[in-house]
Amino acid sequence: MTDRYQTAMMENLYWWGVPTLFRCPHEHVEGQDIALVGVPHSTGNGTTERDQHLGPRALRNVSAVGRRMHSGFNLDPWSAAKIADIGDVPLPRANDNEACIADITAFFGTVDAAGARPFSVGGDHSITGGILQALGRGELAREEPVCLLHLDAHTDVFTKVDHFLGAKKSAAHWGAYLADQGRVDPTHSMQIGLRGHARTLDWLQPSYDFGYNVVTMKDFRRRGVSDVVAQVKEVIGNRPVYITFDLDCLDPTIAPGVSNIEPGEKGFDIDEAVALLHSVRGLNIIGGDVVCMMPTKDNPNQITALTAMAVMFEMISMAAENIAKGNAS
Repeated sequence: MTDRYQTAMMENLYWWGVPTLFRCPHEHVEGQDIALVGVPHSTGNGTTERDQHLGPRALRNVSAVGRRMHSGFNLDPWSAAKIADIGDVPLPRANDNEACIADITAFFGTVDAAGARPFSVGGDHSITGGILQALGRGELAREEPVCLLHLDAHTDVFTKVDHFLGAKKSAAHWGAYLADQGRVDPTHSMQIGLRGHARTLDWLQPSYDFGYNVVTMKDFRRRGVSDVVAQVKEVIGNRPVYITFDLDCLDPTIAPGVSNIEPGEKGFDIDEAVALLHSVRGLNIIGGDVVCMMPTKDNPNQITALTAMAVMFEMISMAAENIAKGNAS
């Protein structure tokens, strides 16, 4: 057996070696096409379920097994683009949510300036606010507001309270304040998979007031994948799109280690989630994130971390395909 074969065998064993995201080199952001980032932040969730900051380490731990070819795209994403794990956002004031959001924005400002498309693992969903304060109207978006492909059980557009258990730019508020800032264009954004018995009957109204295009889980079941995919393509078009994937959009049977699970209504299965991700294939994808993993509540086989890995792989592959075809912004 050749040394190359033996090396390849070892590098696909997730339990061997120094863990980086997808066994990518740990390098600085300059010169990268795609930057993989960990955002170990939990205090934006405002609850006692704060182990979401362990998500980046959990995904790094298993992701070597996901360094694969994309058979559906006929693509080797790792050679199609220059991809590096640039490490974690430093969060020295980790218990201060507002300070952390500012630190996240500053970090992603440097990523945006370097021209690398960031794909991140959190961390609770407040990290999306910090990231898009940098990317919205930034270099990658060519100074335009960002459109969202937002897959989630919850809207995260809460406007009826000014904080969530003390966190102001919280996991529950980012969809509102980014729209207020002009960083996100709600009218060309999609929120898909919203489900569960809400605390108030008007829980969707803030999303409608901002102009988000809402597809609840009941709507999705009634309409089917192909109809929703067609709407995504029409709504987003060739505008800069950012994918934010809350793992609670998935059914708890395939992603049990997640904060804020909605158990009363079936979530997406993985094929449905991947089909929805592929709705933006070939569009102007400038980045994405996977959030709300709770490794301390995962199954012993780490199925939630592995599922998060699979979701992140799809995002990376779509961006790498764009770069290989010269479709990148």
